[in-house]
Amino acid sequence: MNPVEGVSRKREFVRQFSVMLANRVGAFSSLANLLRRRQIEVIGVSVQDSRDATVARLVLSDPDAAEELLLEKGIAFTVSRLVVVRLRESGSGLTRCLATLHEGETNVDFAYSLLVQNQGQSLLAMHLEDEEFGASILNQAGLTVVYEDELLR
Repeated sequence: MNPVEGVSRKREFVRQFSVMLANRVGAFSSLANLLRRRQIEVIGVSVQDSRDATVARLVLSDPDAAEELLLEKGIAFTVSRLVVVRLRESGSGLTRCLATLHEGETNVDFAYSLLVQNQGQSLLAMHLEDEEFGASILNQAGLTVVYEDELLR
């Protein structure tokens, strides 16, 4: 028997990069162009603006290459894990997802939809206080959690 056979591989949650940008015209565009030149596509984005700086939260098509590029260019960033859920319907699917998390007493820190679909369905990315627990209760409720390997391949 193969030693790897029968051993389940741990699923990785989708990684999100948070990049602080100067609040000036073209800053976000420059970052997107830098990524694109390395064939790294933005597949999810949330931008939070303030007077002095902007936080761009990004889900990228090649997180390993993105991390390498950001380090190489000296661009400060953090990485966090997101729970991504496939929603069949926008209205009822969203309310079912949120109701499940509420019943499980799990906080949603922030959420945004992704620019891509999975199996023809919308994707909601959420930062939860406990990703493992949140993913577990969503799965138990019959909702589909999409992991990084499914999203990027």
